[in-house]
Amino acid sequence: MLNRTAESLFWIGRYMERVENHARLIDVYYHLQQDEFNKAINHSNDNDKWMRIVDALGSRIMYEQSYKEYNEQLVLFYATLDRDNTNSLVSCVSHARNNLRTLREQAPTEMWDVMNSFYLWLREQKTDGLLLESPHQFLGQIKNWTNMFAGCIHSVMSRQNEWYFIECGRYLERSENTLRILCTVEGYACKANSLHTDSYSYLQAVLKSVSGYQTYRRQYADRITVPEIFEFVIMNPTFPRSIHYAFHQLVLNIRSLELYDKPLKVAHERIVRKLSKMIAELDCLEVNEIYNDDEDKLTAQLLQSCQWIGDEFAQTFFLIGEVSA
Repeated sequence: MLNRTAESLFWIGRYMERVENHARLIDVYYHLQQDEFNKAINHSNDNDKWMRIVDALGSRIMYEQSYKEYNEQLVLFYATLDRDNTNSLVSCVSHARNNLRTLREQAPTEMWDVMNSFYLWLREQKTDGLLLESPHQFLGQIKNWTNMFAGCIHSVMSRQNEWYFIECGRYLERSENTLRILCTVEGYACKANSLHTDSYSYLQAVLKSVSGYQTYRRQYADRITVPEIFEFVIMNPTFPRSIHYAFHQLVLNIRSLELYDKPLKVAHERIVRKLSKMIAELDCLEVNEIYNDDEDKLTAQLLQSCQWIGDEFAQTFFLIGEVSA
């Protein structure tokens, strides 16, 4: 497998996971902003509530380079249809489509059909149409398209290196996105004393943004607090969007790569050891260590580790000629 093929597959997985995550996040946070409680407590600073969406997407610096204020119209456009934003929904789908187009002779036809139809539909959408009614329907369609693509690749792709690279990209992106959401929770907790019952709506939205609200309630009932959310989203071994689960799936897919070149094997084992160590450290954590007010926060450490894995992946598989398979 050529290194450019491995890179394209890896980024298809990352971009499509990013689209789904951002669509869910924007949808939940948008409805949170319409909540009467939040209108009451945030009326003095309307910018804060829209800023939280941009923070959760991890792109405040980029946003502020293009826009001078935070409001509904600007934030929704920036996050969904702004082609100058490399992480907007339309940009991510376009990047994924471009990567898949280079593989059309190798990838199943069904993958291209779904991806291309998704892109053609999305590029026709207009910002004015999103604001005439609630963006919920538009974002719901985005999630339906990404789920259709995920179902397609699960149904038609052989479980070989091509599949494993897509899955590695998917789970690394999922880990980073979930950690960014938790970082915004930390910031909100410090600012608004999130352990107070008045924060119920916000914390409920956080769980919904990772599709974990119902699963969380089955385990914790009505107790919705920041420490317990952190325990659930980081440590739960069976919840598909927890950090523990994503790391476990990531290491399984990396181990499944078939490599015959010795330098690649050495670098590959280094990534596996790093991930295995991260999982072991999570398993050894006490509940009171998961969320605390120390400057050296667990979420920041995990996010740095994810970035290290992404850099190692690039240096190992995308810059050394070919991936032998």
